Amino acid sequence: MGIIPGLRVSSSATGYVAGDRSMNVLILYFVLGASIFSSFAFLGGPGWAYSRGAAAFYIIAYGALGMVPFYFFGPKARKIGAKYGFITQAELLEDRYNSKFLSGLLALLTVVVLVPYLTLQMKGAGLVLNTISEGAIPNWLGAGIAYLVVLAYVFFSGVMGVGWTNTFQGIFMLVIAWFLGLYLPEKMYGGIGPMFEKLIASDFKQALTAPGLQSNGQPWDWWGFSSAVLISAIGFSMWPHFFMKAFAAKSDRTIKLTVVLYPTFQVFLVPILIIGFSAVLAFPGITPADSILPYTLLQMDLPIVLIGLVCAGTLAASMSSGDAIVHAAASVGVRDGLYKIPNLKKWLQGGTHERTLIRILVIVISLIAYYFAVFSETDIVSLLLGAYGGIAQMFPLVFAMFYWPRANGKGALSGLVGGILVTLFFLYNPELKPLPIHEGIYGLIVNVVLLVGISLTSKPEKMERIERYIRL
Repeated sequence: MGIIPGLRVSSSATGYVAGDRSMNVLILYFVLGASIFSSFAFLGGPGWAYSRGAAAFYIIAYGALGMVPFYFFGPKARKIGAKYGFITQAELLEDRYNSKFLSGLLALLTVVVLVPYLTLQMKGAGLVLNTISEGAIPNWLGAGIAYLVVLAYVFFSGVMGVGWTNTFQGIFMLVIAWFLGLYLPEKMYGGIGPMFEKLIASDFKQALTAPGLQSNGQPWDWWGFSSAVLISAIGFSMWPHFFMKAFAAKSDRTIKLTVVLYPTFQVFLVPILIIGFSAVLAFPGITPADSILPYTLLQMDLPIVLIGLVCAGTLAASMSSGDAIVHAAASVGVRDGLYKIPNLKKWLQGGTHERTLIRILVIVISLIAYYFAVFSETDIVSLLLGAYGGIAQMFPLVFAMFYWPRANGKGALSGLVGGILVTLFFLYNPELKPLPIHEGIYGLIVNVVLLVGISLTSKPEKMERIERYIRL
């Protein structure tokens, strides 16, 4: 399923990265849905509901809002990409702001933030196989087995392999999630209503009151909850593996219809969170919390075939994001990083060399993420939430690219660098925050101030360049 679709597109970089711009609504809907709702949804979502209660609702909140910008940005990016041959997010920004350095910086940022995201998926795959085998398969081996499969079809097929496997995996995930979300409460409590009645009567009642608990078990405040929703909604469509699908879409209507339909994918999260709530009273004190789904399955005396299908659904969630991530990271690393080296660019422009180098980088990035997946101890949702602070710094640049003609390269570069530095500073020094909000919000404030201030006090870009972005 992953390799055959790649045979139907050209052997060019456009065929490998953008599928010759031929994705329809069905594939785009599932490739965007399955690439976002991944290990963090199937493992981290129940884990947060189990350990932090109502705090997990932030996932539904930002998912319902995060696609809105793509309704406006996506068609514009698709038109310009088709006209000028762009297939990555950074190529757009480099052209609009006339800055090769900005392109290189974005390539570096993309790889840096996507490696933790890919690490998250590998950790999820390893955790599933380790738990379901009762420790017989170690995490490192489980992650390695699952991602050898991903590596094979991404290597050979590129984005079309990602698209078709994600469509299958997305449908499979939805079926499995709803089965478990209805079955577990019925089996353990006699239904969803009785389950919540018992939770309300227990010590877990406080966790059911929004905004839920922090990782240390103390009440989470509204500053933290709201800023987590906001930064995630802003960064949602900025993920390169997500944004780049605009270049693969068949038409503007394909993108807009996908955005309109996309909130229906949030329905998938309802049973996912119910799974976590169902285990609170039945299996207290399980660590790590991210393992609660496979752990619960092992305790339920289910037929082994059913357990296998459920864990296959969980693996599908991991793999359907991991494939899109490694494909995007490698594509951006070559097109917007290595492509800027003059001598290498001449070689890349000949024949299929560019696609070959992207494939090599697919392997390299997979190995780097695998290393961190084996040795990192961070929980799955926290790993993702931290990465959102960095990726959200692209939003002011993308917005200004289409809607503010006065924005220029100096302002964009200053804003991006300033925003990232401030985000990193508060990430590693949380005690210095004036208010207990997500560090990415502070980064965005500095980002916007620098973008606007420096753009207004420096020479504007040539109007000829600006008009192709403003008059769409």
